[in-house]
Amino acid sequence: MLSHSFIEEFGVLITWVVSSFLIFFRYLVVAGIAFFIFYKWKKKHFKPRKIQTTLPAKVTILNELRNSIFSCLVFGLFILLIIGMKSYGLTMLYQDPLQFGYAYLLFSWALLIVIHDTYFYWTHRLMHHRKLFPIMHYVHHQSYNPTPWASFSFHPLEAIVEFAFLPVVVCCIPLHPLAILFWSIWMILWNVVGHLGYELFPKGFIHHPVFKWFNTSTHHNLHHQRSRGNFGLYFNWWDHWMNTNDETYEKTFTNHRKM
Repeated sequence: MLSHSFIEEFGVLITWVVSSFLIFFRYLVVAGIAFFIFYKWKKKHFKPRKIQTTLPAKVTILNELRNSIFSCLVFGLFILLIIGMKSYGLTMLYQDPLQFGYAYLLFSWALLIVIHDTYFYWTHRLMHHRKLFPIMHYVHHQSYNPTPWASFSFHPLEAIVEFAFLPVVVCCIPLHPLAILFWSIWMILWNVVGHLGYELFPKGFIHHPVFKWFNTSTHHNLHHQRSRGNFGLYFNWWDHWMNTNDETYEKTFTNHRKM
């Protein structure tokens, strides 16, 4: 994460642009590699694993990419906000990893993932309210048949909601910038998996005593197809506890993995 000294040296505008670019560059690498492998290079090889048999139109993919760029600009504003908050002593960010130790660093990373998953489930479910959906969430669901580029394809208002939890968390929990970096990489990877359009997890995955609590590509793809249920991001426990798993999820996954 960039520091306050960077703002003093280069100014607010440059800091925002650099922050947004770094976020988009990580996204470009992960989503770009996934798109190239599954939609270009090895498209025929992975065809049996395609969750929806058709491919999205080029115009849809271009819209996903365009929306993703704007989302990264919004995310960059939040990084700028956090840097400013830190300069005024409003956060619990710390610089020396030995201050709390490496075990805590890993714990805080895992805690951040759990917090984000909970936050995502409830805000995502809220955005499916009939009054909020057309205002905030419809843009994301234009990707009925999503590709990796749909991962950050949000309306600006949804992009704000997606990142708004982080400024609050850094004020409440001691976090090292590395923990935030590790979380951001995990978040991008899992978003790309969810929007990949291909099922990669093995047969029996959703019935394993441990792995069944992780969401699959099929889980989120069904959400895009049907616009209901399957609100979780990383884990399946909130959908399980709140009985919001799509009723066809297990059957769809199992049938697909027979192919």
